[in-house]
Amino acid sequence: MERDEAARRRLAEAQARLVAALVAGAEAPEGFDAERLRVQAASLIAKRRAVVARLRPDAAAAAGPTFAADFAAYAASRATPPAGYRADAADFAAWLQAQGRMPDAPAPRGWRAALGRWRARWGR
Repeated sequence: MERDEAARRRLAEAQARLVAALVAGAEAPEGFDAERLRVQAASLIAKRRAVVARLRPDAAAAAGPTFAADFAAYAASRATPPAGYRADAADFAAWLQAQGRMPDAPAPRGWRAALGRWRARWGR
């Protein structure tokens, strides 16, 4: 029984190190290719960024042409991503507001309307 608990604990610790490398920029755990983990981590950031742009086009528009770099900096400033994409989108908008780069106005009521305004402004 104790051996099972020790094995579970080791597995949980190894999983935590892998997750930290993927989402928090920690070093690659032993036995993992650091470059592959870096590429995968960048892919996860890009996925989060795309979803945040769909959920909060006003935040993407406020960031403008530096959206990708801004989102990467925002993501790097957190040890772990928020629980859920909507929380991630809200946190990114708050991060922009804290930098004085986004108006204090609440998020648009209709995401489709906001998306239309973002596309009209940025031509995407």
